[in-house]
Amino acid sequence: MRNAFVRRTSRLFLGCTLIAAGALPALAHAAWQPDKNVEIVVAGGPGGGTDQLGRLIQSIITTHKLLDVNTIVLNKGGGNGAEAFLDLKMNKGDPEKLVIGTNNIYLLPLVSKLGYQWQELTPIAAVAEDDFILWSYKDAPWKDAKGFYEAVKADPSNLRMGGSQSKDVDQTLTLLLNQTTNSKLVYIPFKSGSEAATQLAGKHIAANVNNPSESISQWRGDQVEPLCVFSKERMSYTEKVAGDKSWADVPTCHEQGLGIDQYRFPRTVFMPGEVTAEQRAFYVELMRKVTETPEFKAYVKQNALVPTFLEGEPLTAYIEKDTARVTPVFKEAGWLKN
Repeated sequence: MRNAFVRRTSRLFLGCTLIAAGALPALAHAAWQPDKNVEIVVAGGPGGGTDQLGRLIQSIITTHKLLDVNTIVLNKGGGNGAEAFLDLKMNKGDPEKLVIGTNNIYLLPLVSKLGYQWQELTPIAAVAEDDFILWSYKDAPWKDAKGFYEAVKADPSNLRMGGSQSKDVDQTLTLLLNQTTNSKLVYIPFKSGSEAATQLAGKHIAANVNNPSESISQWRGDQVEPLCVFSKERMSYTEKVAGDKSWADVPTCHEQGLGIDQYRFPRTVFMPGEVTAEQRAFYVELMRKVTETPEFKAYVKQNALVPTFLEGEPLTAYIEKDTARVTPVFKEAGWLKN
């Protein structure tokens, strides 16, 4: 879905201690364990954010010896991840297959006729969330989000919002903003958040809604400015990342009066449908152990992600709430297919 998560993951492990490598034993006492190699299917192409997360999970499992079998990472990113999700549906009951995705696993069936619904699959966990930030270019005539939307209302024909792909999270957020601010900001889709960041730095668009990691290079290069973060509270990261500014210095969009308290998307792990409760529980515990490692915590911090772990009923409720929130937006935009 979002393919420009961060480009520096290969350096992450240099700063992580390996002393704990033997501290997390394999789940030896679980009621069920895989007896074949486990496939970690990435719902995205090589090098993107979902791919990097999938390979991080594989590395952690191997380093900490969390499984007695091997893991194999496969990329199936066709159709914004639909290839991976259809693979899950066709392999119902297979307990040695995981898919790493985002909210695309449950939102794609709303806008495309794909032959599956997320309820036919088995949710394991949401292991992190991505915040979204409203960014504008350096030295723009507006100094905050309120000023930006006043400019949009005054002259919507000359201002454009850029984002990663169409009918995806960036365009959905743009439509939500148009509704809550009573504006008509035009959305321009690019191939990735990285391209949207470059276009904004060059002043070819007025704004984008990139994740923190997608625009940090341009912020450090004094080419863009974060106007607000779509979160109920300011971000918790207080270390300086761009001059004398930290992520915690970015005001919330609610503070700026945009009317959207929070907008995030989850990093999800799913299994095929018709697996047993014991098999699901095994992978829930496996993912929990992965997120507790120093490597995973460092990854979350480096990318300014929201530390999150949801499974079971809380995860189902999250999916249902997120789906209910965007369905009217999709309907108004004419996207709904189901």
